[in-house]
Amino acid sequence: MRLHRNLVFAVIDGLIEIFNEGGYADKVIAKQLKRDKRWGSRDRSFVAETTYDIVRWKRLYAAIADVGEPFERKDLWRLFAVWCTLRGIKLPDWPQFEETPTRRIKGKFDEFSNIRKLRESIPDWLDELGEKELGEKWDAEIAALNKQAPVILRVNRLKTNIGELQQKLVEEGHETENLKAYKDALQLQERANVFTTQAFKDGLFEVQDASSQLVAPYLGVEPGMRVIDACAGAGGKALHLAAEMDNKGQLIALDIYANKLKELKRRARRAGAFNIETRAIDSTKVIKKLHNSADRVLLDAPCTGLGVLSRNPDAKWKLQPDFVAKIQETQQTILRDYSRMVKPGGKMVYATCSILPSENQEQVKKFLKSEEGKNFSIEKQQTVLSSESGYDGFYMCLMVKKDEKK
Repeated sequence: MRLHRNLVFAVIDGLIEIFNEGGYADKVIAKQLKRDKRWGSRDRSFVAETTYDIVRWKRLYAAIADVGEPFERKDLWRLFAVWCTLRGIKLPDWPQFEETPTRRIKGKFDEFSNIRKLRESIPDWLDELGEKELGEKWDAEIAALNKQAPVILRVNRLKTNIGELQQKLVEEGHETENLKAYKDALQLQERANVFTTQAFKDGLFEVQDASSQLVAPYLGVEPGMRVIDACAGAGGKALHLAAEMDNKGQLIALDIYANKLKELKRRARRAGAFNIETRAIDSTKVIKKLHNSADRVLLDAPCTGLGVLSRNPDAKWKLQPDFVAKIQETQQTILRDYSRMVKPGGKMVYATCSILPSENQEQVKKFLKSEEGKNFSIEKQQTVLSSESGYDGFYMCLMVKKDEKK
């Protein structure tokens, strides 16, 4: 592989912004990719994937390069040199790579491979938390979460079907594989920017991980129901629910962030999802008005996001121990407050993209013992681990509310 100076400089500049200025990797990379209109898909892919790789392995590479934060520019060149050396890429004769100790890099890599927190490039506190909560499963799980996530599409059945979409994507140069265990999922055989395809612009699919695609069907919605997605965000699961409902019935998408609901409206128009109504939670009245009214409620709760580290590797460095405790308080509040919208005989799904039992099963147990949860019981629950599925880590629990009239 021949390194091109302008691409490598783009990577270094992006890393400075991510590591030293607190930038979010996805946003920084999106900005870097607009630097040069002459870049082709391979150039763009190199910038994006190399940046993500170095973000993912920051702690390991910094240990090998013997540099610490905040990183100076020369330190990031050393991280890049480690990245190249471990991939067998010959370093060019550039001044930034002078006196790079290639042999020592390989020796240190072998040495650090015996220490999990360095091998898997994670903070001490996260390694301790993972082992405490997952025990023997933590080794395999953190290794799986350090792998690059595949690109999964969800077929929009309001507009097309799997066979038709596969054919259209082939015509646009993208081969996909049908994931039989997931009824609406296609996996790209080669990574590509599918957002530029006509099929995407026509609303024939969304990009959504296979594990995330399990959540909407778990709710067991039917056309004609009143369904509430109470933490809808930009609407990935709301759009899936609309398709599951065949656009019939009422789907109310709630969120505390009005700007996310604006994005949901835009996506819903593209997807042809016409039964979605958005409401910003700007006061407690919004929830009170919906008490005891919904056939189904989805609580896709805010969480640590530890199940999606493979697609958000910088979360390892941004996440702090105190956030874990705070988010668990928020999750319990959401469960207790928003569960009141479920009508007697109705059902609710509590879901997170976390792998920690303290955010999942333990939260449900606590809720069921509360005043608000005493009329609910678990119908089924499922934990999806990346090490077992090959996709994001997720948890979902379906609960039913007792109907005292029956």
